[in-house]
Amino acid sequence: MNDLKQMIIGVGACCFLLFLMGCGGMRKPAKQSQALPSIFPDYTDVTIPSNIAPLNFMIEGAEHIQARFLVAEKELLAVYGDEVIDIPEDDWQHLLQQTVGKKMQVEVAVWDEKHPDGVGYRPFNISVAKDSIDPWIAYRLIEPGYEAWQFMGIYQRELGSFCEREIVSNKTTTSACINCHHFDRRSAKRMMFHARGENGGTIILDQGQLKKVDPKKMGPQKGAVYPAWHPEGRYIAFSSNTTNQTFFGQGRQPLEVYDRASDLILYDTKEYQVTADNRFLNEERMETFPAWSPDGKWLYFCSAPAKKLPDERKEMHYSILRVAFDSQTGLLGEQVDTLYNARMEGGSASFPRISPDGRYLLFTLADYGTFPIWHNEADLKMIDLTTGKPVDVDAWNAKDQTDSYHAWSANGRWAMIASRRLDGRYTRVYFGYLDANGKAHKPFLLPQKDPRSNTLRLKSYNIPDFVDGRVEMPQEVVELFRCPDKLIQ
Repeated sequence: MNDLKQMIIGVGACCFLLFLMGCGGMRKPAKQSQALPSIFPDYTDVTIPSNIAPLNFMIEGAEHIQARFLVAEKELLAVYGDEVIDIPEDDWQHLLQQTVGKKMQVEVAVWDEKHPDGVGYRPFNISVAKDSIDPWIAYRLIEPGYEAWQFMGIYQRELGSFCEREIVSNKTTTSACINCHHFDRRSAKRMMFHARGENGGTIILDQGQLKKVDPKKMGPQKGAVYPAWHPEGRYIAFSSNTTNQTFFGQGRQPLEVYDRASDLILYDTKEYQVTADNRFLNEERMETFPAWSPDGKWLYFCSAPAKKLPDERKEMHYSILRVAFDSQTGLLGEQVDTLYNARMEGGSASFPRISPDGRYLLFTLADYGTFPIWHNEADLKMIDLTTGKPVDVDAWNAKDQTDSYHAWSANGRWAMIASRRLDGRYTRVYFGYLDANGKAHKPFLLPQKDPRSNTLRLKSYNIPDFVDGRVEMPQEVVELFRCPDKLIQ
């Protein structure tokens, strides 16, 4: 019986190989090149998790393209196509299981107008890390900031497949702007987002139940913008911003987004009230982009002296500060520490994010200003909080192209990076590996079933974040947009 079973498995494997190589599928190229193949996306020499979707790629203009995946010179998978290498998902997952902690070698050959008899390119490696990545991510899809928009929404994508689902959109009320989503400890069961416009508010999903709050009607009567959910789940820190933008008629930077006012507030989800510390409500300084340490004992934020804007926009330089927090009383401590001093070290910092182990502070650094997504010079920087010294993450950055939003995976081994490096206009999602030695590895673009969709989808991936599962948003969320009386104050 066992011999019969093995024979059936062997026949199945043989049939699969014949399917891949039959009908003239796999060919032998006439010559070899020492150059790397010009594949899109560029997956050469990247490090990936063992639970990622297939890294489908293409070579534009190819009449026939083929790829062989080998480990220790043993071929484990071979795929061919007209212009695209479309890897079967099941076979890709089987390949990843066999290569965890190893490097797979990829041999690509192409037949096109320039090489009618085929050319084989220099093999490249893909390293498969032992560290997995979170199963889902969430992001807002929207046109770039200076374009008119009508439809927008928050979507979720399963990283192990190509499955993308809508969480919430403004299809029922196109006048509403949906933004600034955030999750309680990456939980698919507990999230919030803002709905701007008529009957809008801050909408909170908590274990399948929905509620809408209006922070402007509570406490210091400040609006809520950029959120950060405290690790214990009770509090949400917000910055309260009065945001403007200035358009430019020339140059690579089309606009500058800036704040005329910016403070910190704290929302108590248990007591339904907003509180604030007077130190962070004054007009002399601007505070924004709150973030919590993983243990909840510290609130990080960006701060800069107020300037006359937009005239003095190039003099706006934000530092990164932190203040102690007592979750029992909901009060901030007396001492305020400076982690990144913009006056001494230059530039302007934004989007501070602390790694899950509390060791690293990852942030975006631009030449000036508060909102770096339109700054071509914006890059990611990192500080080791145990030593106070910078950590080299240049491998994650693209020269002269914007790298802005970012998020840590639950295990702290992967950073999700929002970058405009493909075309300088649309923000797309990349993943960079940080190994146990603190070394940053070359990032890879979010895999798509059809690689061409990376450029044909004319939407930016805004504020990407990791999620531990699929978000189930109740259908009645649309009522929160329509009905002003559905409000908890």
